Parts: sequence; C-alpha cells; structure tokens
Amino acid sequence: MNQFSRRQFIRLLGAAGVAGAGSNLISCTKGAPRVVIVGGGFGGATCAKYIKKFNSGIDVTLIEPAKRFVTCPFSNAVLGGLLPGMSDISHGYEAQAARGVRVMHDMVTEVDAVKHKVKLQGGQTLDYDKLIVSPGIDFRWDAVVGHSAEVAEQIPHAWQAGTQTEILKKQLHDMDDGGVVIIAPPGNPFRCPPGPYERASLIAHYLKNNKPKSKILILDSKDKFSKQPLFMQGWEALYPGMIEWVSAEKGGRIERVDAAEGTLHNDQGQSFKGDVINLIPHQKAAPLAFAAGLTDDSGWCPVDQRTFESKIHKDVYVLGDACIAGKMPKSGFAANSQGKVTAAAVVSALGKTPMPEPSYVNTCYSLISPDYGISVAAVYRLNEKGIYAVEGSGGVSPKDVDADFRAREADYARGWYSSITHDAFA
Repeated sequence: MNQFSRRQFIRLLGAAGVAGAGSNLISCTKGAPRVVIVGGGFGGATCAKYIKKFNSGIDVTLIEPAKRFVTCPFSNAVLGGLLPGMSDISHGYEAQAARGVRVMHDMVTEVDAVKHKVKLQGGQTLDYDKLIVSPGIDFRWDAVVGHSAEVAEQIPHAWQAGTQTEILKKQLHDMDDGGVVIIAPPGNPFRCPPGPYERASLIAHYLKNNKPKSKILILDSKDKFSKQPLFMQGWEALYPGMIEWVSAEKGGRIERVDAAEGTLHNDQGQSFKGDVINLIPHQKAAPLAFAAGLTDDSGWCPVDQRTFESKIHKDVYVLGDACIAGKMPKSGFAANSQGKVTAAAVVSALGKTPMPEPSYVNTCYSLISPDYGISVAAVYRLNEKGIYAVEGSGGVSPKDVDADFRAREADYARGWYSSITHDAFA
C-alpha cells in the first residue's frame, strides 16, 4: 500500500465538504484484508465510509441490527414539536452498500479475539483481520434503587432514540395543563452532556405554546452542567419561572424511584412527584463491550487514544460513546471524528505504513427554542496523558449577544445536523 499524506488525511477528517474527496487514496497490492465493523451509528457508519475512501480495496462488513438508525441528536426537537416524528431523524444504509460495504442487519453474539472471529445471532461466523466495535451505551439500572428496563416503559429515559422517545412524547401530549415534568439527568460520564438541558428547553417550548401553566423541574446528579450559564440565560429570557434546576448539593441527586407512585426520592430524604418523569439512568458501555472483554473497572473501554485500538485485545478497535477518549465528550460529532481517525489507523496498520498524526474535533449545538441556539466546539490533540482540548481552539457561544446571533446559531444547528448525517450515512 502507498502511504497517504497528513494533508490528505486532514482534508478527509473534516465533517463538511468531503463528498468530492478521492475514493482510492491507497491502492492495495495484495489480497483484500477483512474489516468487520459492529455498530452502525455515527462512529461505525463513518468508519466504514472512510475506510473505503482511504482504500476501496479493503473488504468491509458493517453489522447493525436496525435497518434505519435513529439519531439521538435532534430527538429533543421531536419532543419539542419542532419536527413531526421519528422519520425525520432516521437514516438508512443504502449509501454504504452502494460504495461496496457489505451491510448485515444482524446482531453479534460472541467475539473471539484470539481466533479473530465474530458470531452472529443469525448463525453466521465471520473472520476478520481488524475488528472495529462502536456499540454505544447501556444503563446502570442499579445506580437508582427501583429502576429497571421494565420501569423505563413507564418512566422513560428516551436516551436511546426511537420507541422511548415516542413514549415520552405521548406522555407530554397527554399531560394536563398545569402539570409538572421532572427531568433527572445522570452523573458524568454520559452520552451528550448538554442533552438533558436542551431537552428541558424544547419541552418548555412545547409547554409554553400548548400548556403554559406547566412547570419543569430538573433534579440533577451534578453540581454543574455543560453550557450552564448559556442555558440559564436562555431559560430566563424565553421561559421565565417555568424551569427550575436543582443541583446535587441542593437535593437533586436521585437515589430511589417508586414507579407505582410515580415518585423520585433524593439522598436527603425528600420525594418528588411528577405528572411526567424523565429519569435518565447512569451509563456504561454497551453489553457487547462487556461480553467481548473490552471494558475495565470503570465500565468503559480503555483504548490507545491515538488509534482507538483496545488496550485489552489486539486488532480490536473501540470508538464512540463506549470508549475512554480523554477529554473528548461522548457525542455524535466526537464519534464521527473518532471514526475517521480509526479508519486511518486501520488502513495504515493493514498497509504497514505510518499513520498520520491525528487531530480530533467536536462541535455541539443546542437549541433552546427554534430561533435560539448555543454551541460549544473544540479541537483535540494527543499528548502523553491522552486526548486534550487545544487551548483557544474553540469555546462556547458568547453570553451577551442579540437575537439575530442566537437565530443564526439555531440555523447552524440545523445545518450541522444535515452535514453530519450526510457525512455518516450518505
């Protein structure tokens, strides 16, 4: 294989403007290596696409149970009535198949990292030279007494977009005017750190226009949260008196849920009853990561943060929400960026060529209303301690700006969603 340059790698790393990039930067001189990718979300789908861009001769198989991937980004827009339904945030895999990726809608039941094999629920066994795992998250049900997957059918988390989102949306629509919505975010680390607060914002937008006597109570397991000053400024401007945030120190940390009574109980002996409760569980890597022996005591997957190769199993790479990626948050954009870096690492390893020095990016937009957006962005690099945010490379939206600025940020948020889903799934 011919080495590809850092300049080529950086050009392809960006999430925008990649559609016209060359599809055969490296040519394979021997038989096709086999790469199996498990998980078709932002991480796995992006990685499959970019392996084919970097080397169209590699045999790539993408395994994903769902025929259409429902994104967590913009699922809050469905809850807030900004989008009609789940079809607006659902994406298929036709483009992957068209570029030569073998897409299998199946589930991995076993990984044999010694023999380089994966077994599928459908009965097939696949050999691999490199395995890439992007399995997403699972929930620590035992972190809150009385919580379980069964309870979540009644008290939804909606932190895996799809059916859970629809349950929560129906409950909000069925609630009487004057009702109380409780949102209980988990402790760090968890998927999409600003997500619960965007959710509160867009639910408040729905309530303001349809059930204006209602209130939102946020019972938080943390004493601070992502973009907190910007969110609170937006709440005061758009929803004065509607949203109350309670920190962990002031009684927000939930220890027990009583599904029959519809109540949450904190660590200070207080109870809270809501007409709609959105209890978001504490989180860990998905079950496959545990079954494959890829996790450590933290419940997440330690990786070489330069290549995302597992520190536990050779030739297995873990990216996205399930991995430990230094200072990078667990987000769709982070997974997209990691997918490109992993693609470069795998192609370089298979070709026995030096890997370009990686650079990682993350941008997160949040909507407080349809015309009020805020954002945070950063560029990340690698040092001896791991991935770190480059000082001065990004930052959050300015606090005191006019309505036109916030409206532009809201437009950028919609443009960002269109761009990143196109990059991963088109």
